[in-house]
Amino acid sequence: MRQVAIYGKGGIGKSTTTQNLTAGLAEMGKHIMIVGCDPKADSTRLVLGGLAQKTVLDTLRDEGDDIELEAVMKEGYGGIKGVESGGPEPGVGCAGRGIITSINLLEQLGAYTDDLDYVFYDVLGDVVCGGFAMPIREGKAQEIYIVCSGEMMALYAANNISKGIYKYAKAGGVRLGGLICNSRKVDKEQDLVEAVAAKIGTQMIHFVPRDNAVQRAEIRKRTVIDFSPEEVQADEYRTLARKVDGNERFVIPNPMNIDELEEILMQYGIMD
Repeated sequence: MRQVAIYGKGGIGKSTTTQNLTAGLAEMGKHIMIVGCDPKADSTRLVLGGLAQKTVLDTLRDEGDDIELEAVMKEGYGGIKGVESGGPEPGVGCAGRGIITSINLLEQLGAYTDDLDYVFYDVLGDVVCGGFAMPIREGKAQEIYIVCSGEMMALYAANNISKGIYKYAKAGGVRLGGLICNSRKVDKEQDLVEAVAAKIGTQMIHFVPRDNAVQRAEIRKRTVIDFSPEEVQADEYRTLARKVDGNERFVIPNPMNIDELEEILMQYGIMD
């Protein structure tokens, strides 16, 4: 079983990318579970066709500790299993602790079955918080992919997340598998992201072009592969799935200091 965590700046498209990627893997015959590690609970919406997914924390609050796995896990496209950790009531508690509670409960309920090929953790972007770093801090996820774009703040976040990976990699087996560029049509975007990846010692595993097919599918509460499998964009996610499945390049990143990052951004005109 490969356990994969997806990080990236808030709003960069982690959940969309994760669900479309897993749809590609499911089409390849892989058995997958997605664990949504975001209080918004939107990590499984597309693979479940918009099915209302009661979160682990809501279920625990409403029903107590004695719950069945079926109460928090639903099955969607291609047999993908979806779980949402959820979060505390607004203004109360730590959302990061919700991730810890959810993963521990899933382990107790036997969710991590031998037939699973992949578990994906779709994690809120701030790896600095200990709770959100939990999938890598406690060795749950061994592979990390960072979703970014050629935008300045997305690359700042990618570099900052690399610092967290570097810290935890020294103590365990977690490794960075690469950057996934979710394009925002920034000038020289592919070259820029490849340069940043190379500088921190990893790869841009795939460049996902911007395409309105993604939005059309999302409106229908489905992934692109599910809603319009003949679309060119569906093939992009299939390619990403094959690259992740066949990836053997896992590294301890060498994050840049701020001056090095800004120098690269200036080379590609991002800070002009």
